[in-house]
Order: sequence, then structure tokens, then C-alpha cells
Amino acid sequence: MQTWPAPAKLNLFLHITGQREDGYHLLQSAIQFIDLCDQLHFNLRDDNEINCKNSNVAISPEDDLCVKAAKLLQKQTGLPLGIDIEVQKNIPIGAGLGGGSSDAATTLLALNKLWDCGLAAPELEKIAIQLGADVPIFVRGQASWVEGVGEKLTSITLEELWYVVVFPKVHLNTQQMFADPDLTRNCSPLRIRDFLLMQEGEILEGLMQDSKHMKTQNVFEPIARRQPAVERAFQCLDQHASARLTGSGSGIFAPCSSKQHAEEIAASCAKEFSTYITKGINRSPVISFSEYN
Repeated sequence: MQTWPAPAKLNLFLHITGQREDGYHLLQSAIQFIDLCDQLHFNLRDDNEINCKNSNVAISPEDDLCVKAAKLLQKQTGLPLGIDIEVQKNIPIGAGLGGGSSDAATTLLALNKLWDCGLAAPELEKIAIQLGADVPIFVRGQASWVEGVGEKLTSITLEELWYVVVFPKVHLNTQQMFADPDLTRNCSPLRIRDFLLMQEGEILEGLMQDSKHMKTQNVFEPIARRQPAVERAFQCLDQHASARLTGSGSGIFAPCSSKQHAEEIAASCAKEFSTYITKGINRSPVISFSEYN
């Protein structure tokens, strides 16, 4: 058995700048990983069967992204190999932290090595985009500026802050979030350089003090805050630091000046929420596992 990590992520902002003719939304986001990880256990099989078992949650094979990832890789390579996968879920489902996408990416990276496929990262990213918009960045494993429908990635270096992440235990439907008539779909495009300058100055200060003056946002936040538990979580975090939604889920995060600061904020959060003290990381821990020696 081999065990590989699958980290969560934070969308430091999330804009929609337009919509393609096929209905897909055009996004802009800056994504950084955090050290909250699922753990995936892989056992090679001597046949071509693919099995996956998730702890703490029941997911049908038809909906399991790990199974889909393994089957896509099988089809791409034509290799008659199989795998048993066991996923230890630590990342909450429905929080917008990318747990399912990260699990799928780790499956691609692990099987590329365990099956000795020899596919380069760009080839894996082309497979990854078929599984979901967030999967390619987990395959690349670098904090990135994200555009298009999630396939256009530019690696960036961000300050690796401590964060408090709060999950209000509300599951939001992504399709319904994108279809909501109140969703802002015409944000003005940002340039990477401008964002990084704001990250160093105005945005960092704004996240810690006053979100009203920030020039970036998560466009799903007003929709998510209609849920009473999400609104309570925002009010809880906003007493200490300006909170933000991540992705299109219900997870909320706030940056902190230190681990101690994060622990103090987490201790003040209501017990009805799941609370995590996490560290931002620019390089996914799965990359060191996937590199060939």
C-alpha cells in the first residue's frame, strides 16, 4: 500500500468575467493550497478493476471522481492495470475547498507513477480538465492564477499565511449557485501584476481589517450568505478578521498574523461549525510524491 496526500485549496478571490457560447462561465481566481489534506491509499491489482472506498461518506462509483480519474487514465494509456483506492476524508465535502478535485488529481498523479504511464504534466492536465475546473491546478501543484474555465494556469508566489477555515456544515449545490439570477457575471478582468501588488498591500490589509475597501471578491458570497448558518459563520469570523468564501461552497476563511492568532480565533468560533487551523502553501505536498527519481 502507498499513501499519497490530497490538499485542500482556497480561492483568495473568485470573479466571473463572462460566459462562453456553450454556457460555461469564464473565471478569474487566485488559488493557494492549505495543509489540510485527505489521504489516499493505493493498492495495485493484477487485473484491470478499479475500486474506491471513502471513509465517512458514501459515494457511488458513477459519481466518484477518483474512479473517473483512474478510468480516464486507463483509457488514455490503454494499460490493462487496476487499483484499489481508499480515501481517508479530512476535507469537508461541500465547503468549496476542492477535496473531490484534489482526490481526483492525486489519483491521476499516483497512478501515472504506479502504473508507470510516463505522462508529462501537460498531458495529465488535459485529462484533469475533463473531470472538473479545479482538477488541473491540483495536478500542477503550484499556487496559480486561474482563468478560462479553470484550464489556463499561471504559477504565482503568494505569502504563505495562517488561516482559520470554518465550515458551517451547509452543502450548496454548485449548479444552482452558477444558475442563480443574482450572480455577478460581468466582473472587470484583473491583471496578475495588479492582483499581486494588492495582495502585498491593500488586499492583505483589507482581509485583516476592512473588507469593504477590497477590489476583489467571491461572486458567490452574497448567494451563500442567504443561508442562516453561513451568515452566522461570517459574523463570527468578521469579529476578528474580514472573512471570505472559498469556491462555490459554504466554507469561509480568514487570514491570520500567526498560528497563535489563528488558534485564538478558532477557539472563539461557535461549536456548531467545523473549524480548522491551516497554513497556506504554494507547492502541493503531492508533487514530491509524484516526481520520478
